[in-house]
Amino acid sequence: MNVSEDIGRRFTRISEQILTASRNELYMDQHYLALALGGLEYAVTTELEGIGTDGAHLVVHPKILADLYEKNRLLVNRIFLHQVYHCLFRHIFKRIRPQTEMWMLACDIAVELLIDSQDNRSTRTPRNRFRENVREELSGQLTVLNAEGIYHVLTGSEISPARRLRLQQEFCIDDHSLWPAWRLDEKHPNLPPRSVILKKKWDDISGKTQTDMESFSTEASHGGGDLLEETRVENRERYEYRSFLRKFAAIREEMHIDTDSWDSILYTLGLQMYGNMPLIEPLESREVKKIDEFVIVIDTSMSVSGALVHSFLEQTYRVLSESESFLHKVHIRILQCDEQVLSDEKITSREELESYMEHFRLFGEGGTDFRPAFAYVEQLIREGQFQDLRGLLYFTDGKGIYPKKKPPYETAFIFCEESCDVSQVPPWAIRLILPREDLEADAKELKDARFIWTDEQL
Repeated sequence: MNVSEDIGRRFTRISEQILTASRNELYMDQHYLALALGGLEYAVTTELEGIGTDGAHLVVHPKILADLYEKNRLLVNRIFLHQVYHCLFRHIFKRIRPQTEMWMLACDIAVELLIDSQDNRSTRTPRNRFRENVREELSGQLTVLNAEGIYHVLTGSEISPARRLRLQQEFCIDDHSLWPAWRLDEKHPNLPPRSVILKKKWDDISGKTQTDMESFSTEASHGGGDLLEETRVENRERYEYRSFLRKFAAIREEMHIDTDSWDSILYTLGLQMYGNMPLIEPLESREVKKIDEFVIVIDTSMSVSGALVHSFLEQTYRVLSESESFLHKVHIRILQCDEQVLSDEKITSREELESYMEHFRLFGEGGTDFRPAFAYVEQLIREGQFQDLRGLLYFTDGKGIYPKKKPPYETAFIFCEESCDVSQVPPWAIRLILPREDLEADAKELKDARFIWTDEQL
């Protein structure tokens, strides 16, 4: 063994000892992070000019780690936890946004502000007035300071180069070049197989961590800061919006040859053996799922923008316009409501829906009260205008007065923000989240939506 190899092994051993001590110290403060803290193996290398993660390893440059430890061992704890949170929230697996650097900055701000909020002995550093100001500014616009919400705030406002540089200097403390999402491009938009496996691993760790925090709520509330809320936001399951709408579908029988329910082999065998007499013929009718009767309510309060409402209706229109989504007769009501019902549009055909979309105009912009819309629909049911109402979709920001009584149909409150507060939604209702970027994107295909089924629906 030559001298350089011996020195290299010594650096590796010392680095691993520092990281192990850091992990143990973090564990003593936050027992519910046991799985997450153990989810990364150590990798000591001089090829990375910093500290980062690829989802499988905590990769460190030995000299940078040693300098950080010499300066303040709590800084090592912070950057260790910083990497764990990037994985726990799956920042490293999310697709590169149009403004990639701003997305990376948003991830760092979310993680660093979260660590600050926990105020644990293992990560506590002196108060920083600049960080406190950033937190106050973001808290005025977001309920939960997660990466997606911060990204929208950053990209939706004018940020000077000097301000952007100051944010990067304060919050960007690690290397993101190993992130699987960093390597995606237009020709290869999907994660490679190894990264898909890693993402499933961190999906599982994040779900179990959330369960542990909810089970030991006292410990999590004292030292967890906003961790539980952010974890809940990130762990909301993804479903396709088209599938969600079909939740409101009714089974109907149509006169239509059902090629899926007959055996072509028996059919041709009969023709061969008995001349013109098949043994089995296709059914002349089939059961299909069709959207029949339901209500869409648009919250026209000042906190819900007309552009987002129109985007939501566009996505809904794309689903309803498919040939498989319309019966010969439909009854769809589109209501606009703030503190009272402002408009009611009855849709009975594709042509009427197209006309409504073409001449769509938003009314209102007052406060928000959900109860008048439900009372109005109840009146329509009493008048016999609905025969079999499948459900009601309420597009809103969630800030309003909810009805206490469960209606006799399925209800979904649809939110346009990842960080919106869904805690006040009644347990009998579905909470659906359409990320703002999905609403704003002019994509050909419908994108994924997140929603939460309560125990009552399950």
